[in-house]
Parts: sequence; C-alpha cells; structure tokens
Amino acid sequence: MSRVAKKILPLPKGVEFKDANGVLSVKGPKGTLNFNKPSGVTVSNENGMVQLGAASPDDMKMAGTTRAILANMMTGVSEGFTRKLELVGVGYRAAMAGKDLNLSLGFSHPVVFKTPDGITLATPTQTEILVSGADKQQVGEVAAKIRAYRKPEPYKGKGIRYAGEKIIMKEAKKA
Repeated sequence: MSRVAKKILPLPKGVEFKDANGVLSVKGPKGTLNFNKPSGVTVSNENGMVQLGAASPDDMKMAGTTRAILANMMTGVSEGFTRKLELVGVGYRAAMAGKDLNLSLGFSHPVVFKTPDGITLATPTQTEILVSGADKQQVGEVAAKIRAYRKPEPYKGKGIRYAGEKIIMKEAKKA
C-alpha cells in the first residue's frame, strides 16, 4: 500500500489548482503545468488542501505517483527548480548568445545548444551553467542533454558535471 498518496498536499500561496476533464492543472507565478490524471485515481480539493485517493487498492500506487508529481508541479510553479552544471577542463567555457548557449568543449567547433521553451539558462561564470524552470522533469532532461556533450572522463575528470558530483578517478597505467 502506498503511504505517499495518503499525505495531504497543501496549496502554496499564489497557486491555483484545477481538475477538469481528467487534466490536473496547477497555475502559479512561475507558469502553468498540466498533467493527465490516470484512471482509478481520485482527486479532491477542499480549503486549499488536495487529497488523493484510489478507486481500488490496486490503483493506490498510481495515486502515490500522482501525488508526488503534483507536489513537484506545485513547487515548480511557486519556487521553480534549478540545476547547476560545472565545466572542468582547460579551455572549457560556456557563454550565452541571446537565448542560445555556446559551449567550447575542446572540439574543433563550438557547440550551440538551443534553449527549449519553459527553460532559462544562465552562465554566472565561464565555467558554470544554471538550468532553471518550473517543470522538474524538463530541467533535469535539459541538464542531462548539456552534460551529454562531454561527460566527465575518469582519468583527469575533465568534462561537464553536476555541481557536487563526485567523479571516481582511475589510476593511469604504470610502466
């Protein structure tokens, strides 16, 4: 049995919640997010408290998943999510050109990443990239796409890594 679904979700200040025609909609200062309600999940909104339930005990696990997604949506439209990336390596740098991100990653050409809708990219320094937005899944996906251009390698640790990520270093061959 899912215990997550039984927890009541309080609505943060400035956030509106609607359940219309099987689509759950959350609107706040950072934007609007929608989610298709799975079958077998019931949602009730009373006095700014959202309660989820299930039509049968088998649907309880999907109710827990829906509650976690709704909690992330409410946090996203009220506060937003941010993921920080670090560039490690000689000559590795990032710069914004309008809405696009220009990356110098040791290739013979610069890498240009087009910013998707709903995401804000920023470069506070030449070796840091901030990915922010209201949708937690989309922020993580964009950060992973940028990181995939040059993953950290295990011998020198060069590449694009998440802030705080620990790279397990390998020893070089000994002659």
